[in-house]
Amino acid sequence: MMDSKEIMALKSYQNQANLFVKEYLLADPLVPYTSVIGGIAASKMVYDLTHLIGSNSFKSYSSFSKLQRIEWNNRAISTIHAIFITTMALYLVFCSNLFSGKQYTEPITVRSSTLSTFVLGVSVGYFIADIGMICWYFPCLGGYEYVIHHLLSLVAVAYSMLSGEGQLYTFMVLISETTTPGINLRWYLDTAGMKRSKAYLINGVVIFIAWLVARILLFIYMFYHVYLHFDQVEQMQNFGQILVLVVPLVLSVMNLVWFAKIIKGLRKTLAKTQ
Repeated sequence: MMDSKEIMALKSYQNQANLFVKEYLLADPLVPYTSVIGGIAASKMVYDLTHLIGSNSFKSYSSFSKLQRIEWNNRAISTIHAIFITTMALYLVFCSNLFSGKQYTEPITVRSSTLSTFVLGVSVGYFIADIGMICWYFPCLGGYEYVIHHLLSLVAVAYSMLSGEGQLYTFMVLISETTTPGINLRWYLDTAGMKRSKAYLINGVVIFIAWLVARILLFIYMFYHVYLHFDQVEQMQNFGQILVLVVPLVLSVMNLVWFAKIIKGLRKTLAKTQ
């Protein structure tokens, strides 16, 4: 049992820690940088934990090649990031008052908050870590299309984080990460030799639906939203306008190409089950 002095000392340390976080780590000017560092550190932590859990809990993990184990761990990072960023993006776009509230007078294209900037910073940290691994092990973790996708995402998210411009549309695009866990699960099932299982088939159907909603229909809605608020988009810096208009357009073309491959793969899977 702790005596009163120890309790008071513990509370003092807690107060000092809280003050340090509020005044320094989460101070508005430092949020972009601390969140980016936090995103990189979190990626490293998830990678190491996945390696540790895989080595001790999955017999098949030890039979994988070195590159298969690296990709297994890398996909765990992208899955955790996808869950985090999708949850936060859905909240900020559709649930919070930041972009839908009427109490704001400034254009919707320049609205931001400490929370939204922090979330984008974590995502920037992830993209830095992931593109670093993709380039280091190129092309084992993805070809040129992945490099282009990540570079465009990194530039757009980093600009939105640092400038505070276009955060609404950045989060709309980031909602498309909701398809990532399904894509990664498909790879896990394939690597584990479960390509003919019912779980593999169900996962393929889920990917098809999620991709259609999050990467096709949502992008159409975003372009329509940009059209309705184009007068506010024009108030952004020139580089910000280019990112809002060009990056989603390029990503949507890539999404359509990948969607065609998903449909082709789903047809093959369905044909094998008949």
